[in-house]
Amino acid sequence: MKRGICCLVLLLSGTLVPIFAQKPGAFDYYTLNLSWSPEFCYSNPSRAECSGGHSYGFIVHGLWPEFRNGGGPEYCSHAPGLDPAEIGRMLAIMPDRQLIEHEWQAHGTCSGLSATDYFKSIRSAFASVRIPPRFLNPRAQFAVSPFDVKKSFEESNPNLNDAELAIGCRKSYLSAVSICLSKDLHPVACPAIQECKARIIRVAPRR
Repeated sequence: MKRGICCLVLLLSGTLVPIFAQKPGAFDYYTLNLSWSPEFCYSNPSRAECSGGHSYGFIVHGLWPEFRNGGGPEYCSHAPGLDPAEIGRMLAIMPDRQLIEHEWQAHGTCSGLSATDYFKSIRSAFASVRIPPRFLNPRAQFAVSPFDVKKSFEESNPNLNDAELAIGCRKSYLSAVSICLSKDLHPVACPAIQECKARIIRVAPRR
């Protein structure tokens, strides 16, 4: 979960209310974070994406506004709740209603876009990425270096290069692939994203 910049103020009534210090749209680039669902579900079997008989590979965790020097704005406004139809349009690539709601409130409100346009941007960004064949439906665990994960994505997506990708891992297991994008959703170099430091990581299989 990303760290928020929103702060709280204590009123005389004792009620905590947020002060939104960040202006929507005031950021430098996006990170499209693709979560490797089999690894997430290993530790979170009760979550929506992990139950109901479905099996997912890479899914969208979020499209996050970021600053070049690190971090990014969060919870930028009191935006209204999402239309159920908007949530429904996202479930194929973001199969958790709670996650969809959270991503809008925490990150979408900082994009400067309406909810409709923000989620349209997520669908467009995800559709522009071709998942490498070896990650489409692995039925057995395999090991690979973070460098080779990048190489696989570059081979499947000639518009991407090493500097525009970041590999995430958790306890030497692949957890995510992040792609840095401009505000108009073109790949850009990632200026300040932490990467997996493991020499070899394991890729949990789809079930």
